[in-house]
Amino acid sequence: MHPSSTARGVTRLAFDAVEGLTHVVEGMHANIAAVSPPLGRGTNGRTRGITGFVYDSIRFVNAGARAALDRGLGLLPAGDGAHEPQPTTLLAVLNGVLGDHLAATENPLAIPMRLRQEGEPQRRLLVLIHGLCMNDRQWRRNDHDHGDALARELGMTPVYVHYNTGRHVSENGRELAGLLEGLLDAWPVRDAELTILAHSMGGLVARSAYHTGAEDGHAWPARLGRLVFLGTPHHGAPLERGGSWFETLLGASPYVAPIARLGMLRSAGITDLRYGNVRDEDWRDCDRFARHGDRRALTPLPHGVECHAFAGGRDVLVPVASALGLHRDADRALAFPEPRRWVGRGLDHFDLLDDAEVYARLREIMTPDAPPRGRRTHAGA
Repeated sequence: MHPSSTARGVTRLAFDAVEGLTHVVEGMHANIAAVSPPLGRGTNGRTRGITGFVYDSIRFVNAGARAALDRGLGLLPAGDGAHEPQPTTLLAVLNGVLGDHLAATENPLAIPMRLRQEGEPQRRLLVLIHGLCMNDRQWRRNDHDHGDALARELGMTPVYVHYNTGRHVSENGRELAGLLEGLLDAWPVRDAELTILAHSMGGLVARSAYHTGAEDGHAWPARLGRLVFLGTPHHGAPLERGGSWFETLLGASPYVAPIARLGMLRSAGITDLRYGNVRDEDWRDCDRFARHGDRRALTPLPHGVECHAFAGGRDVLVPVASALGLHRDADRALAFPEPRRWVGRGLDHFDLLDDAEVYARLREIMTPDAPPRGRRTHAGA
């Protein structure tokens, strides 16, 4: 990203923060001034008279300064993009937490979805999709990259997806479906075979892309032979559900209810992880911050595709049951065959990216005509 675009993005975000903080402070001020009871409903969050004039003045000055600075920075040369730095971890985290806001406000810090190809095109194509708050370069961990290793040993061509993880999973899935259609259509090797390897949220994006592509009549879903999930929260992540409880507790008192707005800063992508949303109807026409039960449409695994699920036995972000697609409601359980479920004792969420045994398993199942291997489960996993 060119320095001028970075500067514009950062300043816009700073002004957004001032606007949001002003709303929070005014809301607390209004509720305290109204002498509300410690529990129950508060005011509408707006003050009146001189006090209201002060808060409105802050907003007015903030808006004017934002417009002036944005116009000034817009006059700087944008560059040709030829010498843009590699995506940073900080930018990936920022997009994971606030990516939907960045995209909606057209902030230059919003990450556009793109594909990065490594090596010469081969018949066997491997698409790798990263997880929440990460980027395509973070497949390399402790000097190991599953995609690079599989390219060397099995002659596969890795293509890395980089995307804004703060957007809704289904929005990213729809865009990815279109990119994969174009990729396969332009791939120079005839009858290329497609495998997808996805980590964490990336697995939900992959399932969403397949669903959209199949519904829209794309050709690429028929080319997908194998789909491998590493620590994917197929049925949600408990930390997001915990966050919604925290908001509810804060909202119980009018004195601190405005602070609950800070919890609403978390992105659409993060709230999709509450239950593992993959389709528009899973979140459409619903307050994503309100407490509600699992309302997802049933989305089974792709028919006719060899699907594998990996879980870390010490993963505190994604429970083993969620990663393996297990669910107490049989209709919601994902039908991974038993030999294609794998649990690694002692592995956390990110160990799945570089553990030697995980890679050995990947290499085995991706070797052409490899026999199926049974599930390995360790005690305590």
